[in-house]
Amino acid sequence: MTHVDTISSTTFRWERLRSVAAGVTETANSTFLGVIAIQYFHASQEMKGVLLTNTCLGLLISPLVLWFAARRGWSAGKGIMIFSFLAAAGCLLGMIDNLGCFAVGGILAYAAAASVAPLYVSIYDANYALQVRGRLFAANYFLRILSNIIFAFAAGMLLDQHLGWYPVILACYAACFIFSAYCVKRMPEVKLEPSRSRNPLIALRHVKEDRVFRWTLVSWMLLGMANLAMFPLRTEYLASHQYGLGLSAHDVALYTAVIPNVARLVFNRVWGPLFDRMNFFRLRIILNTGFMLGFLSFFTGGGVVGLWIGALLFGISNAGADLVWNLWVTKITTPDKTAEYMAVHSFLTGVRGVIAPIAAYQLTKVMSIGSIAWICAGLVALASALLWRERGSFSGRDLPEELPAEVE
Repeated sequence: MTHVDTISSTTFRWERLRSVAAGVTETANSTFLGVIAIQYFHASQEMKGVLLTNTCLGLLISPLVLWFAARRGWSAGKGIMIFSFLAAAGCLLGMIDNLGCFAVGGILAYAAAASVAPLYVSIYDANYALQVRGRLFAANYFLRILSNIIFAFAAGMLLDQHLGWYPVILACYAACFIFSAYCVKRMPEVKLEPSRSRNPLIALRHVKEDRVFRWTLVSWMLLGMANLAMFPLRTEYLASHQYGLGLSAHDVALYTAVIPNVARLVFNRVWGPLFDRMNFFRLRIILNTGFMLGFLSFFTGGGVVGLWIGALLFGISNAGADLVWNLWVTKITTPDKTAEYMAVHSFLTGVRGVIAPIAAYQLTKVMSIGSIAWICAGLVALASALLWRERGSFSGRDLPEELPAEVE
């Protein structure tokens, strides 16, 4: 086995274990932070909207985190470890039976965890061969999805027994963040490209310099505004009595976590090879269509069948979207710029992610959720139209004819 094969195998093995922990922590924003805020703390619309911007606040500061880590001479793994411990501390703070502590803890935890997205991409780009990167990422994501389903089901049953047991769930999140830090420590070290600029937003120059990157970001902004508006409203729609449902925590978890993640589990291995070989813009349009139809079915379907179809479509599309969101910049730039491109992508995700949930909750005061779903579907259609126009201009890095052996 060559040195390169050893690096890939070691990274793949520890990333597989980390994926189990990540699947658990992922249930917070998809289901349980919203359920706890609504049903235990009876939080206001404004508070719920602010709380669920937590991940996007982290993405918003990701260029600063990358710049700071590079200036300090940290490896990607060291930066991830430090911010994983901050995330664990936020979960522990959220265990205090107080809405303020819960909100601050939830925001700190998931902002810290999301802010290191460019550092993770640096590891994938350095340690996985481009030709099989999608397949390796998807293989590990299978375990992430499986652990998400199992934990969502168990935690939903726990909260159905007694909502006051929510600190147990937050303690599990804290433990998983600490375990993630340990897994990253065991991966081969990846040095960050040293930053010679005193400008922490220097990575944003790529938006001006790279036309394909710029138009892709415009499309992604439209898609992201729609997705990030509808995503938190799923829990609101199901858990609040205002919309005539008022489902239990277990049933909310069924439609927001269990069903979508079963669909993600089934389709997880489909999207990896497609990402490795398919034109990225065409693949993104297919995923966009799934999200658009999912919105309309879930929020305007008018019954259990609509909820099931919407949850399934969301899961199928999200299986590919997870992979594409994390890896697409590795197909349009060189390894020395990957972290900076990802930092820009993460930053703009943070911008729309801070705005969209708050705007969505405010819109519920003046229009129905069904109307919001139609507006968001229109945004997704426009995003796809932009990609369709640009599809011919996209070309990833040239791939060799012979692929390396796949890591087992």
